[in-house]
Amino acid sequence: MNILKNLAVGANNKPSPSMESSAIAQGPDDDVPVPGQQFAQFGAGCFWGVELAFQRIAGVTKTEVGYSQGLMHNPSYEDVCTGTTNHSEVVRVQYDPNDCSYDTLLDVFWARHDPTTLNRQGNDVGTQYRSGIYFYTPEQEKAAQESREKQQKLLNRKIATEILPARKFYRAEEYHQQYLAKGGRFGSKQSAEKGCNDPIRCYG
Repeated sequence: MNILKNLAVGANNKPSPSMESSAIAQGPDDDVPVPGQQFAQFGAGCFWGVELAFQRIAGVTKTEVGYSQGLMHNPSYEDVCTGTTNHSEVVRVQYDPNDCSYDTLLDVFWARHDPTTLNRQGNDVGTQYRSGIYFYTPEQEKAAQESREKQQKLLNRKIATEILPARKFYRAEEYHQQYLAKGGRFGSKQSAEKGCNDPIRCYG
């Protein structure tokens, strides 16, 4: 996604977030899932490939990509790419707990990225690409912490994943939504069918 960042002409001239803006952005995610379903939120690098991985999971009924954990109210992609807003690129997952456990979502999260690289996934570098689990309930927080401890025992490098309460979610621009399923940069659609195991091409 650094290619798109290079198109953000003049983005570095934007002012720093104000205190009022920060207070709004640091508030809770006040959106509500449909009755009987729950939200989960993850940051694992560029949100395009992460979203597609979750789209393929049975019991996941909706995915959205966006920005969270930052200091600016209603940021744009260009704002986030300046590195001054502290937002993380995240995927918000809506799922039916009767068909998909939170532990299943955690497994997808760990498998999709390298949690030991701080503010980086592959060639994508910046705080917006940090690894994070953002919980909505005490039960999610407990499961996330236990899962991180389990993963740490499997790795020989320290995990950099942050575990924090879910903050206000700012839905990303429409062209980012289901980006790879819609064809990505090269117009080659990738399957979002449930259970699909096709390799994910991160940029399309």
